Amino acid sequence: MLSASHQFFNKAADVLKLSDPIRDILLSPVRSVKVEIVVEDDEGKLCHFTGFRVQHNQARGPMKGGLRYHPHVDEDHATALANLMTWKTAVVDLPYGGAKGGINCDPRKMSEAELFRVTRRFIEQMKDVIGPTKDIPAPDVNTNSKIMGWIMNEYSKHAGFAPAVVTGKPLELFGSKGRTAATGRGVTDVLAEALEEKGRSFSDITVAVQGFGNVGSNAARLIAEHGAKVVAVADHTGGVSREDGLDIPALIESTGGHEGVKGFPEGDAFDGAQIIT
Repeated sequence: MLSASHQFFNKAADVLKLSDPIRDILLSPVRSVKVEIVVEDDEGKLCHFTGFRVQHNQARGPMKGGLRYHPHVDEDHATALANLMTWKTAVVDLPYGGAKGGINCDPRKMSEAELFRVTRRFIEQMKDVIGPTKDIPAPDVNTNSKIMGWIMNEYSKHAGFAPAVVTGKPLELFGSKGRTAATGRGVTDVLAEALEEKGRSFSDITVAVQGFGNVGSNAARLIAEHGAKVVAVADHTGGVSREDGLDIPALIESTGGHEGVKGFPEGDAFDGAQIIT
């Protein structure tokens, strides 16, 4: 992923005729932090994970970017995503830089108490390099508003009351209305613009959605509300399809416990890897 992000950057840099020193500066993170996380599981056994935070660029303001909990998280992965956060905030002219990070754990195999201990230990070791004027984490893959609340709580133990240390918090902890659905809404808005450009409408199209977490489920819901037929959805558990359109609210309800779309009774099962075709 890191090589791909560099490839796209260099294509843009060629157009802008950037010198090699400027390219090196823009591609190099200002800081990469790697921490070892050792906690006890619910049975008292020691577990070991590695946490990362790559802070790419702070020229435009405090760095900003998500935290993901996934077995495949590593430093190269975090670096590529941190680069992209810098470009994204700059393109839309927000006064932020880019950062990204995560922990190489699998939340699907962990209890809530275990996730809490891992999160708390991660922030204990990251507290000096994050903060409202330094680097502001956010939800990402397998993280949510509850985990952001834990981060706010742990950071505030050391720095004093600091709700601005993370975004995506629960509303009762000074979160923002609409934050949960915001990324899925962005997908829907971009699709609406693309359709308008082509002289088409939502009622003209059928849609397949890859991924059904926070982003995918909200995008599917909003796209269906706009009148499109969502005919196929796939996630890590498998795929489900229906030619005349899936009942997205029912599908969201059935996956509320994070069981995945596999086994949804109101559609036909298929190999999730085929969602693209």
